Amino acid sequence: MSDLNLETLDEDGALRDGLDGVGIDTRAHFLRTTALGGGALLAALVAPGAAEAQRRSRSRDKRIINFALTLELLQDSFYSEVERLGALRGDLATQAKVVGAHERAHVRAFRDVLGQDAVKRPRFNFRGATEDSERFQRTAVAFEDLAVAAYKGQAPNIRSAEYLVPALAIHTVEARHAAWIRRLAGVSPAENAFDEPLSRRRVERVVRATNFTVRTRSRRRPRFTG
Repeated sequence: MSDLNLETLDEDGALRDGLDGVGIDTRAHFLRTTALGGGALLAALVAPGAAEAQRRSRSRDKRIINFALTLELLQDSFYSEVERLGALRGDLATQAKVVGAHERAHVRAFRDVLGQDAVKRPRFNFRGATEDSERFQRTAVAFEDLAVAAYKGQAPNIRSAEYLVPALAIHTVEARHAAWIRRLAGVSPAENAFDEPLSRRRVERVVRATNFTVRTRSRRRPRFTG
């Protein structure tokens, strides 16, 4: 599981936009209070730029939420497969059942807000991580830690409340998931006073390193596929 260890990196900033620092309300206030006789003309010139900035902002927000949705689909498939196989017992089985229901709710929430723009569910092969309690624990700890760091890294980039509200609501629950499975796995739930974010690029690299995502079509299906 060394490939799944989280590393502290700076945010890559790839989703930041130079127009985000100028709010629509600020522009509207300026146009209302300006004493220039050409205020109407100025408004006509600025409005298209404001509309374009808003369009770009929403497009960026959708990309971020689809990124989050992909992580939720990964976790949803993982926990759902664990439940289907029934290899866990006791507290681990309870954790998997409760968290699995949460992840499915997260998927529905993001799909509702994205509508037809939502990404499709990839195919996964968890390579035995859903069939053994020890491997399940290690994988679940890595998944939950990864999700928390990913949300922390992307939340500051979301501009629309329509997308930010569900993302923040899910982020706190993912943090509770991480603490829960860490305790069951014998790992300290809160090792540090502060958590660092993880960039989207790093998160995607970690997910690729697991080889859980089935990228190519094959006549031979994985034994268990989420």
